[in-house]
Parts: sequence; structure tokens; C-alpha cells
Amino acid sequence: MNKTPVPSINSIERQWYIVDAEDQTLGRLASEVSQVLRGKTKPSYTPHLDTGDFVVIVNAEKIKVTGKKNTEKLYRRHSGRPGGMKVESFSALQARLPERIIEKAVKGMLPHNALGRQLFRKLKVYKGSSHPHSAQQPQILKLDPATSIK
Repeated sequence: MNKTPVPSINSIERQWYIVDAEDQTLGRLASEVSQVLRGKTKPSYTPHLDTGDFVVIVNAEKIKVTGKKNTEKLYRRHSGRPGGMKVESFSALQARLPERIIEKAVKGMLPHNALGRQLFRKLKVYKGSSHPHSAQQPQILKLDPATSIK
């Protein structure tokens, strides 16, 4: 009987990638980034292991959405206290914390368990074009040209 090879934790090589979010569509960018974080782009992909890479996203404030989501999409959070629901539109959140928009989109596309939380820690999102991860020498992640808004 043939055994399926399972990569050992020490044999997994992690790359660092950088993505420029300028003029990218939010959902399409998030789905491609989540696949890289998960490790689905590698031949050694294993569903129950963290085989993915690190991703740095810059220019988070320049992300785009299609249609009327700019004014109609709502982000909700709750403090846990009675009456503690806070609701904010996409444009208001983009002006206040543009990193959170991309983080929430990517986090929703990862597994909702301990593995997903571990994968989410490998995502780094920054507002401007500068980031503190230049020592890791991140490579530019080539996204599908259809992922940007024309």
C-alpha cells in the first residue's frame, strides 16, 4: 500500500511575499492572499498543517470595491455589553483603519479554528508603501491581472 507523504515541520520552507493593494479589488485580493497563506500554491500542501508563506500587504488605504459597496457595505463589532453594537461603513473604516478591511476579508477566507488563527498571524498589512520586513527580502507576489479594477 502506498503512503501519502506528510511533510515534517522542519522541512517546510517559508517565503515572504509582498503585495501592493493599490487599485486591487478587495475580495479577489483576499482570496489569492488566503491561498498563499494556506500553502495551496505549493506541491507540499497538507490540509491540516501550516505549509503556507508570509504575506505583506502595502497601500491598504488604496483598496477598491465594486458597485455601491463603498457606501453600503457595513462592518459590525460588538463590545460584549448591552447596547455595545458599533456599525461603520466601508468608507468610514477605510479612512480610520484601512488595514482592518483587508485583515477581515482575508481572515474570513481562512479556516475558523486554531489552524486559521495560526495562518492569520503570517499576514502583515500596512497603510503606506513602507513596511518593517525588508530584512526578510520579500518577493513580489504576481496576482492575476483580472483581479484589478479597470
